Amino acid sequence: MPDYTTKEADIAIENTEILAVGAVPADFAPDRTIDGKDHFAVPGLVNGHTHASMTMLRSYGDDMELMDWLNNRIWPTEAKMVEKDIRVGGELALLEMIKTGTTAFSDMYGPHMESVIEATIQAGIRGVIARGAIGLFPAGRQILEDNVHLYENYHGAGDGLITIMMGVHAPYTCPPEFCAYARELAGKYNIPIHIHMSETQAEIKQIQEQYGKRPFKYIEDTGLFDFLAIAAHCVWLDDEDIAIMKKHNISAIHNPGSNMKLASGVSPVPRLIKEGVNVALGTDGASSNNNLDMLEEVRLAAMLHKVNELDPLAVPAKEALKLGTENGAKALLLDKVGKLEPGYKADIVLYDMNRTEWCPRHDLVSLLVYSANSTSVDTVLCNGKIVMEKGEVLTLDEERILHEAQAVAMDLVNR
Repeated sequence: MPDYTTKEADIAIENTEILAVGAVPADFAPDRTIDGKDHFAVPGLVNGHTHASMTMLRSYGDDMELMDWLNNRIWPTEAKMVEKDIRVGGELALLEMIKTGTTAFSDMYGPHMESVIEATIQAGIRGVIARGAIGLFPAGRQILEDNVHLYENYHGAGDGLITIMMGVHAPYTCPPEFCAYARELAGKYNIPIHIHMSETQAEIKQIQEQYGKRPFKYIEDTGLFDFLAIAAHCVWLDDEDIAIMKKHNISAIHNPGSNMKLASGVSPVPRLIKEGVNVALGTDGASSNNNLDMLEEVRLAAMLHKVNELDPLAVPAKEALKLGTENGAKALLLDKVGKLEPGYKADIVLYDMNRTEWCPRHDLVSLLVYSANSTSVDTVLCNGKIVMEKGEVLTLDEERILHEAQAVAMDLVNR
């Protein structure tokens, strides 16, 4: 329940939605029953920002500074990617996300995002897909137009599992005229924006030197924030930045694991929450994290801000879990997702508590956030359908994906 006070309850699911929690109607006749004894039911985790097919570059280029990593490792390799790399990388990401309890994710990557969309529909979880566009690239405008084609062809596909956003990479890669064109297209088709914002101090300095203003003000002046937007990272913020976020109802996607690994800094999450900004969580790509385990991000969000603020109450366990579920659904504009309540979508994860780290059971939310790990994910449902049961993913061929991903990744980096 919203306050996590329910100790034991039945959950009735009808079609794609939760019909009841606790008092199940007497005339309810389920097609099948899942035994949830000694299992903790939680809304499916929501990954608010990732680059799914970047799984192909996991462990390739670690322990580097962000711009060195991008310019000398990541972007040159990504330039060689073909459809098979994107498809297999996406399948590997989907497999990992399901096995770690994620039922919705927001992806910014490309090209060939159609392959990721088709794989997401096959996997049976929610994908909020954007074709990442870099304005400094010669094909930047064409990529924005490709994003529009994705919207026209796939928005609402897969029984509503797929929604489309417009990926504008970042202020430091997107000049004003490019942002203006993105705004024109987003306005014409009413497509929400997915963008990286204020990730490093170097980015702040660069934008100030180029445009005489900070990144949030720069993007606001292009008009891009006239549309609903999610802003990934949001590490280096001042009062004006936060005021702009509040003015335009921008959701911040906090990526603690990635920002720690790349030494980008610590987002002021406790302040954002107090200011009323919606804060959600993301993993970022698997080459900067290096996994897509959202429960790990929930724990990092709870722990990081305690030590950063020197305050053990900075982000309590219940708040951290909310960032990874309800707040993520709100950020991604997913209606009736993120809670275990009647009328909400049946996106549910069952954690097996017959494990040492779940004993003794004083506080189940605290156990989940501080003690458990994703190996205790037992069963995953999305949109009312079982996608994993007793640790076995039912919608994807795990053996084939792992074998193919290893071969494809080695081929990619050796081209």
